[in-house]
Amino acid sequence: MLATERLGSFCLSEPASSSDAFALQTKAQKVGNDYVLNGTKMWITNSYEANIFLIFANIDPSKGYKGITCFIATKDMGIEIAKKEQKLGIRASSACTLNFDDLKIPAENIIGGEGKGYKIAIEILNEVSVISSLSQAASVSGAFNLAVPYTYTRNQLSQPVGTFQGMAFDFARATTQIETAKLLTYNAARRKEAGLSFVKEAAMAKWWASQVAQEVSGSAIEWMGGLGFTRETGVEKFWRDSKIGAIYEATSNI
Repeated sequence: MLATERLGSFCLSEPASSSDAFALQTKAQKVGNDYVLNGTKMWITNSYEANIFLIFANIDPSKGYKGITCFIATKDMGIEIAKKEQKLGIRASSACTLNFDDLKIPAENIIGGEGKGYKIAIEILNEVSVISSLSQAASVSGAFNLAVPYTYTRNQLSQPVGTFQGMAFDFARATTQIETAKLLTYNAARRKEAGLSFVKEAAMAKWWASQVAQEVSGSAIEWMGGLGFTRETGVEKFWRDSKIGAIYEATSNI
């Protein structure tokens, strides 16, 4: 399957179960050789453009998370793409509400076996934490690299803004924060590739990178003064995009 031909979407979060993803309410009932799904998913990334969906539903709620099963479906099976969110940042990707109203999926479209969806979801979320932290570290590097050179072209009190000692302190702190975010991310990725446990390292990297991205991209706006507050330079986009890092794929506080 080529990425240029297909775009997938990971359908786990629901209105009442976001951070507590395994309390999901979407149900799947066996009917003949098919499963019939009913429920709602929310904040589903790329869902407006996607044509392949990994949908997590519970085939036996009495078993709790052990009833969660992963199904693969295509949009033309009858997935309803409902509300498309108007987001603060990362606007290049959509986030929509999906409704399943007697959505019929063949039993052969189960991924990993019945009741194995929780394991698949956890594995994906752990890897996504590493990807998220890398994205945040790269984004904040962009804000830093855009703002710092500008401070040496803008004069105040007969000298470039970037040459003030207070600014140097800010730059040093930001550089250290960005580098530690990258190193935490690289370590989590290294452990994953080596077949070692990386859950703790991924969580550390995601949390720290999301904090650094918000702080440093906000500082970058201030370093550029009034110009940073406009959309002319694009530095404000890095700040808007940074906020999601502390929210999606497990919030920083839960």
